[in-house]
Order: sequence, then structure tokens, then C-alpha cells
Amino acid sequence: MSSNSHSLLNVTAAKILRPLIRILIRNGIACGNLENIVRKVYVDEAFAMARKAGGKATVTSISAQTGLSRKEVKRLKELEADTASTNNQKYNRAVRVISGWLNDRNYSNRDGQALPLPLTSETEKSFTHLVKDYSGDITPKSMLDLLSNSGCVQVIGQTVQLVKHAYVPGNDSEEILKILGIDAAELISTIDHNLTCGSDENYFQRKVSTSTLKKSEVGKFEEYSRQRAQALLEELDSWLDKHSSTDENDDTQYVSLGIYYYQPEMESEER
Repeated sequence: MSSNSHSLLNVTAAKILRPLIRILIRNGIACGNLENIVRKVYVDEAFAMARKAGGKATVTSISAQTGLSRKEVKRLKELEADTASTNNQKYNRAVRVISGWLNDRNYSNRDGQALPLPLTSETEKSFTHLVKDYSGDITPKSMLDLLSNSGCVQVIGQTVQLVKHAYVPGNDSEEILKILGIDAAELISTIDHNLTCGSDENYFQRKVSTSTLKKSEVGKFEEYSRQRAQALLEELDSWLDKHSSTDENDDTQYVSLGIYYYQPEMESEER
């Protein structure tokens, strides 16, 4: 790799890290903690890349690749991997429950509107049935708490109503931090795939932007883009629901498509 590419990657890494570092500092994560995480990830990814390439990775070869001592590579390799990736269960299952509510005719009307559901019922479809059908092993109470805290549902008496079609965590910072890990990693992985694959194997990755939008129109664009993006995501979600299994097994595959809105803060813009 040329020195120009190395220099560009250094600048790129700094850009990616800036928003992450802000979050870490705000939450009291010291620099040394991040350094330990980076070392562990370097070793794990180097071994994973070697396995994917069909080669045999040794502590010595990984040491040469990562710049870490052989002793450090061995220590980090034997360290338990962070199990925080409980497969992003809550996040993904909440999305699936809402999708099932909107698309499954047992839980929605012909216009695709979610029906109000009794919390539980022996004789008719209920919120409990919905959760069992679409959330795997997450209990109905846990799912109800999750959707209530995010403002997606409203409980009136013994009836649950869907009031928001998209799962976005409310004031639960832990849930939002989990989404940070999921969505940022997926976007960077997509870009990584496009950097290394053939031109006919690219994943879709596009955005629109301008630096000359009138300030008086910014709020209008945010609202317009929110409405159009939500409509598109609901349409795509409906397609996914029709072509998906209710169980995760060897014949199923995780896929996602995300849309985000970005507007720099004045301080970042000046920098």
C-alpha cells in the first residue's frame, strides 16, 4: 500500500473515531480502555481474516501483521471475546414484532393498519400471541416494556395499541448505545465489502447531500426526508416480511438496509 493510502487511512480513521470518542468521553470511558479494545479487535480480526483467506494464522504471523508482541497476541487470543453482541436480539426482535403487527393479517387490517390487541387472550389473537410469533425467546412482558419505553405502543386498560411504526429507543441510553454498535458497524462493513469486492458485487450504498441548502429550508427537508424514508422503509419491510421465515435457521440470512439523516453542528462544521 502506498504512503498516500496510509496517510488517507489515518485521516479516515480519525474522522470515524471523532464521534465515537465524543460518546466515550461523555460516558467516562478512558483512553486506555479504548486502547485495550483496539488491541483485542486487531488480534481477533487478523485471525478471522486469515481463516477466511484459507491460510494458517500463527501467533508469529499475527504479531508481524498487527505490530503487537507475540506474548501480547497470545494473551489477547486467549481472552474471552466480548459477548455484548447477544446478536442485537432486543433491537432486531422489536423490529420484527412491529413488522409482524403491520403485515400479518392476524394482527392488521387490509389497509396494513395494526389492530389494537388484547394483552392476552385464549380465544383470539393477542399481543402475547404476536410476541410469541415474532420475537423468539423474548417474553411478552419484556417486549411490552421495550416498546412502551420507546413510545411505540400505548396500553389502554388491557389493550395494546401500536402508535409508532418504527422502533427507536426512547430515553434508554443503553439501547441507543447498542444501536450505535449495530448500525455503525454495518455501514462500515458495507463500505469495506465495496472496497474489496468485484465491481459487479457491490452492495448498495448511496447518499444525497448539499452544502448550499438555505437555512430556512433545513427543517422542511428534515421533515420531508423523514416522511419519505419512513414510507420507503415500511414498503421494504413489508417485502421482507412476505419473503421471511418466522424462525432463524440454516436456510435464513440476516440482511438490513438503513437510512440516516445528518446535519453537522456548528462547532463540527467550523472544525
